[in-house]
Amino acid sequence: MAWNNQSVITEFILQGLSSSWELQIFYFLFFSIVYAATVLGNLLIVLTILSEPRLHSPMYFLLGNLSFIDMSLASFATPKMIADFFSEHKAISFEGCITQIFFLHLLGGAEIVLLISMSFDRYVAICKPLRYLTIMSRRMCVGLVTLSWIVGIFHAMSQLAFTVNLPFCGPNEVDSFFCDLPLVIKLACVDTYILGVFMISTSGMIALVCFILLVISYTIILVTVRQRSSGGSSKALSTCSAHFTVVTLFFGPCIFIYVWPFTNFPIDKVLSVFYTIFTPLLNPVIYTLRNKDVKDSMRKLSRHIFKSRKTDLTP
Repeated sequence: MAWNNQSVITEFILQGLSSSWELQIFYFLFFSIVYAATVLGNLLIVLTILSEPRLHSPMYFLLGNLSFIDMSLASFATPKMIADFFSEHKAISFEGCITQIFFLHLLGGAEIVLLISMSFDRYVAICKPLRYLTIMSRRMCVGLVTLSWIVGIFHAMSQLAFTVNLPFCGPNEVDSFFCDLPLVIKLACVDTYILGVFMISTSGMIALVCFILLVISYTIILVTVRQRSSGGSSKALSTCSAHFTVVTLFFGPCIFIYVWPFTNFPIDKVLSVFYTIFTPLLNPVIYTLRNKDVKDSMRKLSRHIFKSRKTDLTP
């Protein structure tokens, strides 16, 4: 895919979250803490799942991959946003802008498929428990994760297939802290209505349809769980409610932004912050606080690391 050579513009200016110097200092401190917590929290989940044998199950395998995607989703734009708080010229090159769009849709597409896979995993575990290990085999789990990345790549490439060849001749100010496709294509020097409609059909509507399917799936699971009264069913209900919370937090902002790409709402910037920064942080919090196995394994891993470091420091 060749970069556009018809554009006069070689860089875009990111307007960021605020022009107030005081607010930018506050945002720098706040988002630095949030980003560090996001990366460390998701990394801890990945390491815990890899190191704890009892977490080597399909559900936790998918959860570990979700944490990796969330860690990546929080990293494609947030470090630059944090650095830009101390920069007067918040510029990003044309190539850098296209790269941000690519990774946003790559990771977003992969996460959508992975969330659907996690829903399928819970459906099989609750509705077909006797066939769970047969259906959710290691081969099936690896295939689902591979499929999520393949779908993410194709989705990202479809979004950029026409965008990279659009002519940009001014203005070049993006009203956000990163390059988001609905905002960037509005800056093109040609009519982008058809491209906008295409974006709705491939991003907004896909997200909306997938969300509806997930709601139906978890409703079926909920009905099945309510027919049981065992402790296992209570645990399953807790797990599914955590999954559904994550699904709602992820799909809600995406649907709102991409179903109405032609209209700018004041809340759009807040929603962009939410699904690129806060959702990747909330995912590990939701899963760890509601999952006893993960919390116990994290404590075990922490004690092991602390004991090892204490032994190394002992003369």
